[in-house]
Amino acid sequence: MKQIIYSVFLTFFAITIQAQELNCKVVVNYDKITNANTQIFKTLESSLTEFINKTAWTEKTYKDNEKINCSMFITLNSYDSNNFEASIQVQASRPIYNSNFSAPILNINDKDFNFQYIEFQNLYYNPNNFDSNLISTIAYYCYIIIGVDAETFKLDSGADYFQSAQSIVVLAAPSGIKGWSQTDKTQNRYYLVNDMLSPTFRPYREAMFQYHFEGLDMMAKNSKTAKASIVKAINTLALLYDSRPNSYLSRVFFDSKADEIVSIFTGGPNVSAEGLVDQLTKISPLNAAKWATIKN
Repeated sequence: MKQIIYSVFLTFFAITIQAQELNCKVVVNYDKITNANTQIFKTLESSLTEFINKTAWTEKTYKDNEKINCSMFITLNSYDSNNFEASIQVQASRPIYNSNFSAPILNINDKDFNFQYIEFQNLYYNPNNFDSNLISTIAYYCYIIIGVDAETFKLDSGADYFQSAQSIVVLAAPSGIKGWSQTDKTQNRYYLVNDMLSPTFRPYREAMFQYHFEGLDMMAKNSKTAKASIVKAINTLALLYDSRPNSYLSRVFFDSKADEIVSIFTGGPNVSAEGLVDQLTKISPLNAAKWATIKN
């Protein structure tokens, strides 16, 4: 009997370990905080690392080499009586097929990240409740990361994860905490996932698939064809610009891809990309100085 129970436990344990999807590095920067015991900040960092990496966010099985590499850089602006005012920068990348390189897929700087935290408190995500802004915000971005990663491999495969993130928004919005409300501002957690799921903003998801699966993943096989697919992805984003100029998702795309695009089109075989710089400048004018360095 003991042997059976032990066997069942090992099976459950193995499934739990394999089910974890993220390989996340968490950094808590407390340089701005003075006159405080820094141990609580170190405990917060280690607790969040364990929470993110040991929680099974989906029912899928991920091997170690399939886990999504990501990071959450939390900058503390103030701390008083377990109340934290902070910002969080969320980044993620995915491997490029048949290469030793990886590509950035997400780079978001969320400045509305205020929360309460008591040292050594248990961090547990309950999808049916809004228990704390700390847990809900972290869980939200975990689902965003998984959804965006999925979209780079198969179009529309991230929808379930975006819906999980949207469910967090629905539960969190009544709290009145900044970042969750549609009346707050147009570039926050509410609008990010709402746009991810909106048919109007579908060109973003199409572009992510074209850019990565049809573009970067083909680079080792035929770099010229791969570059043509990346140009196609940029033209797809231009369609989004035509209907929603200066959209949040367009900014999200270029915040992660701008430097990479410059690198792609300043080396290797040329492709027919007449007007590429003009197109990029139109849909992402904030990166105009970078686009001007593209030599094609």
